[in-house]
Amino acid sequence: MKIIECQLCKRKCNLIEGQRGDCRVRLHLDGKLQTLVYGNPCSVHIDPIEKKPLFHVLPATGAFSIATAGCNMHCKYCQNWQISQRPPEETHNYDLPPDRVVAETLKANCKSIAYTYSDPIIFYEYMYDTAEIAHKHNLLNLMITAGFIEEKPLLDLCPHIDAANVDLKGITEEYYQKMCSSELAPVLHAIETMKKNGVWVELTNLIIPTWNDSEKDIRTLCRWVKDTVGPDVPLHFSRFWPRHLLKNLPPTPVETMELAWNIAKSEGLHYAYVGNVPGHDGNSTFCPNDGKLLIKRIGYQILENHVVDGKCEFCKTEILGIWS
Repeated sequence: MKIIECQLCKRKCNLIEGQRGDCRVRLHLDGKLQTLVYGNPCSVHIDPIEKKPLFHVLPATGAFSIATAGCNMHCKYCQNWQISQRPPEETHNYDLPPDRVVAETLKANCKSIAYTYSDPIIFYEYMYDTAEIAHKHNLLNLMITAGFIEEKPLLDLCPHIDAANVDLKGITEEYYQKMCSSELAPVLHAIETMKKNGVWVELTNLIIPTWNDSEKDIRTLCRWVKDTVGPDVPLHFSRFWPRHLLKNLPPTPVETMELAWNIAKSEGLHYAYVGNVPGHDGNSTFCPNDGKLLIKRIGYQILENHVVDGKCEFCKTEILGIWS
């Protein structure tokens, strides 16, 4: 009996004929590993790029956003569990091959395509081919991911991805195993790999009460970011709301969000953000040199932008990102 080992993510599923991987969308069929979701997204939207969240990439522009069913993680709090934790035959899908994704993006006057909502790693081939075509039309490619991927496919993908927001869910192996049925180390390696290979990287950390909200964990995570990928990598702290299998916990207190924001700044991170708390100062971007307000946001809406030619309008300090 022929067994195929999937080489896409760290699970390395060993599949016999007719068997699917843990992600539900990769199938051993006729002696080959095949994808069940190529050109068949179940979610197609136009989002503000700030929703990804990517705060240092083309502010106030639209991102044409697509996702398929399936995921290679199983987070207890997943906000998109209706698609991420289901096989493609249980979702409503669209016929949207790569060339049509690009055509629709251009038609909508969006500046980028975001591979998002579930995890684009599991629709790798679809993302890869779409991204190749997108670059020919001067569109940016954005990967919104948990980063649970093998090194080789990631290295092959990096030249086609302009920016990524990686969901760094916690900073301990125990957290990843218990909360996500996954592993931390491959995610950390993927973040480093993307950064070294020219992808603009931003990180998101969802803070969940009693799970990863201790000062120790937050400080450890911030120090890892600064020491490993540098102080200019934006870190978005996101407020938890009860959902999916984790409805027994309360929303994250705003005080905890502020604690995380202040820890990040005290550890030397230049760009720390507070998400899911509209109106908080942590929605906005401040110059790391003179402290002046650069981009004023309320939620996903931009009210002011003082980043000019990639620099602070006031003191001319370079603000890293993709601004044009």
